Amino acid sequence: MIAAILFDLDGTLIDTAPDMGVALNNLLIEEGLAPIPLEIIRPYVSQGALVLTRLGFSAQVAESEIEPLRLRYLNHYRAIVADDSVLFDCFEEVLDRLEERNIPWGIVTNKPQWLTRPLLEQLGLDKRAAVVICGDTLEKRKPHPLPLIVAAETIGIACKNCVYVGDDPRDIEAGRAAKMKTLIAAYGYISKNTSLDEWQAEGIIESPLDLLTHPLVEESLNIS
Repeated sequence: MIAAILFDLDGTLIDTAPDMGVALNNLLIEEGLAPIPLEIIRPYVSQGALVLTRLGFSAQVAESEIEPLRLRYLNHYRAIVADDSVLFDCFEEVLDRLEERNIPWGIVTNKPQWLTRPLLEQLGLDKRAAVVICGDTLEKRKPHPLPLIVAAETIGIACKNCVYVGDDPRDIEAGRAAKMKTLIAAYGYISKNTSLDEWQAEGIIESPLDLLTHPLVEESLNIS
């Protein structure tokens, strides 16, 4: 029986692509380069700042210059961390339903705390999440299972009774290694030609609302 739901952050719980894309383009413009359309940036957002920086600059600079640019990118992003970021459509209803049924939900992300905390605070989620594990909370991060294991321990739920929802292969790899059930957020930052079956998750949800009716979760919602 599922007793808790854990979510990845970027591309699963919150649509952060608008702000992360603007931050990258602000840096590109600062460097005298042309901005990149958001639809090109969007599929890369869940892969993190290093991948985004390489997307913007790999053809323009040596690899040794990428790390300083990544750090500057993160500073640009922190300045606008929640300007246009929002919960994905209907996620408020999903979280309300989980809370009504006393099913704890939490966040396990590779995003560092200094970016995650202000984002959650500005969206009013910091007090609602039962647990938040960031990329620098522990010595390991996804795809290592430790962040998920610690998240489950923190809320007092066995891993086998947790579902982890994510939009990146690392999410599913970490969830499987932690012995959790896993669901792919197909509405997230995933390229159209991606073969989701290869991720070996227990299921796929096409929208946040699908979580409420997925067989892994529906029974728990109805009896809690």
